[in-house]
Amino acid sequence: MGRYYSGDIEGKFWFGIQASNDADFFGSEGHCSFLQYHFDDSQIKDVEEGITKCKRELMGWVRKLDKFFKDNAGYNDGMLMKSLGTKDKRENQHLLEWYARLLLGRKILKCLKESEYCSFEAEV
Repeated sequence: MGRYYSGDIEGKFWFGIQASNDADFFGSEGHCSFLQYHFDDSQIKDVEEGITKCKRELMGWVRKLDKFFKDNAGYNDGMLMKSLGTKDKRENQHLLEWYARLLLGRKILKCLKESEYCSFEAEV
């Protein structure tokens, strides 16, 4: 069983990696037992800044992570360490936390650029 978000964008939070309130990072706070997020086109700059922070934190790992997840339907620490050349589970955890956040930010930004508004609920 996983935790999902749905609305203008949909997806599943990464198990053990990504908190339900991860979209708070991009400038809108969730509310209630379901976190409700509402973004409008006035927040595009905030979302873009959040994406930039994610990329800065990932320092060149984005392409490797994009390729890894394009080529693999699932993962474990051993697969990541072998493919990415990481040294331990903590490093993987750190990279995955920021990568999951980056993917969420990309979805929010795409939705805003296509619709000028992005609203979704996230399970807590």
